Amino acid sequence: MQEDVKRLYATLLVAIVALFIFNKMFPQKPIPTEEEKTTEVVEIQKEPELKQDNKVIEDIQAPALSVAKVLKNDARLTLENKDLRGSIRLKGARFDSLYLKKYKQTLESDSNEVELLTPSKTETPYYAELGWVSPDNSVNVPNAQSVWTVKQSSLTDNSPVTLEWDNGQGLKFIRRITLDNAYLFKIQQSVENNTNKEVTLYPYALINRKIETTDLPSSVVHEGMIGVLDDNLQEIKYKDLKDNSHKSFKTTDGWFGFSDRYWFTTFILNDEQTHTVKYTQTKENTFQADYIGEAIKIQPKSCLSNDIMLYAGAKEIKLLDKYKKTYNISKFDLAVDFGWYYFLTKPFFYILDFLYRFIGNMGWAILLFAALLRLLMFPIANKSFESMSKMKKVQPKMTALQEMYKDDKVALQKATMELYRKEKINPAAGCLPMLIQIPVFFSLYKVLNIAIEIRHAPFVGWIKDLSAPDPLVISQWSHLPIPGLLDIGIWPIIMGLTMFLQQKLSPAPANKDQARAFMFMPLIFTFMLGHFASGLVIYWTLSNVLALIQQKAIMAKNGVK
Repeated sequence: MQEDVKRLYATLLVAIVALFIFNKMFPQKPIPTEEEKTTEVVEIQKEPELKQDNKVIEDIQAPALSVAKVLKNDARLTLENKDLRGSIRLKGARFDSLYLKKYKQTLESDSNEVELLTPSKTETPYYAELGWVSPDNSVNVPNAQSVWTVKQSSLTDNSPVTLEWDNGQGLKFIRRITLDNAYLFKIQQSVENNTNKEVTLYPYALINRKIETTDLPSSVVHEGMIGVLDDNLQEIKYKDLKDNSHKSFKTTDGWFGFSDRYWFTTFILNDEQTHTVKYTQTKENTFQADYIGEAIKIQPKSCLSNDIMLYAGAKEIKLLDKYKKTYNISKFDLAVDFGWYYFLTKPFFYILDFLYRFIGNMGWAILLFAALLRLLMFPIANKSFESMSKMKKVQPKMTALQEMYKDDKVALQKATMELYRKEKINPAAGCLPMLIQIPVFFSLYKVLNIAIEIRHAPFVGWIKDLSAPDPLVISQWSHLPIPGLLDIGIWPIIMGLTMFLQQKLSPAPANKDQARAFMFMPLIFTFMLGHFASGLVIYWTLSNVLALIQQKAIMAKNGVK
């Protein structure tokens, strides 16, 4: 049973290795849906999609222009609030220029703001648009080339705007857009039918994006197409859509769009009608998420409308929770990839956020979190360290038994169990705190990777971004040509030393080969965790230090040298 102790670090090592592969081996698979049947609505949907795709292809085939040049060439309606600035292209009434004022691209003081949406004809277009589809080709509906008129000069959180377009056939299209003080646009599309006949239209919306998928970094965070449709989370990787393939879903509410690590663009459906949502690769490295709703029949001399919302901004968890509650948006917080341990990851974020607001520094908040977690686990850790101390105390007796019964494993096991019973030792108790730590480790790792509140959050000294690895690597201060895998920072080295000291206080495996392998554990962990978020390494370091203090005190109490 003494062999259980050596698994303390081995268990965590396996857990950390699993951290890199479990998302690939066991991805959260979307609930499969049958291919949509060919109905009138689907047939109607194909035509506008082909038109949209053709326009996108033409834009991409033309030489890419700079964003500044495209913005200068188009008539635009400016928009701004405390978090956003940008503009809407009046041709097509397209949302295609958006900057996030609170977030910089890098830590440099002169860094540009994060650019979320960009116009077509640029190198990486990323835009959203919406409108109407008509089953009757003789009815003119606004498209990407239609120029809308607007009376207001700009869209702000205090000043909504109204856009209008007349098809010259008795139909007037009106679009009222409001913007809140964060990232949410509310859009009401109305159609006035001034003709003498009934008109049937279908509402649609799309988000189109060109992205170099080969440039996406490997990450445990989902980056791709996303949505909650019929209350089911759908996470679709770009590589899942090949050769102009698509995935279709029927839903009565929910949302769909594109998700990056920290940023998010989505249309939110809230009219409780049946919608067809589709994710498509329209061209190489170009993808589209769109929907088409049920038919709306507009009687002569009447007006009908359709409402939809567009969220384009940062994945601020508390803000997403607020929208989820206010507008009853199904699972809107799952835009943030909380992972398998949602029940731990999300509470951990809220605890860290509370501590940060109390202390004012996220690094100190992480350390206080580690201390509180250690305090919570104090009784369990006490029993563990008591067991380990007793095992270390009887280690000479164990060695003697192994020499005595070196050729009789059955007798050795029996004698060992008798020794444990006599000394009142439970060797398995030493593994319990480590097993509890594994989901905690995974969850905190997730928080540090997904929470935008930790992005670019500084600590003391050289740590300027707790979500990034320690930047003060060996090659920087030693000027030695260190290979990338071995080039780690100061904090991982400190953490490795604390693990080494912890190991010295723990009973060593009786088997010499296992003991030698056990000695390398701190070194392996040092280089593995050396490339993790520095906030996680700092957390683990303090947790080790507190465990050392507790273990040393219990050993002294039990008379163990």
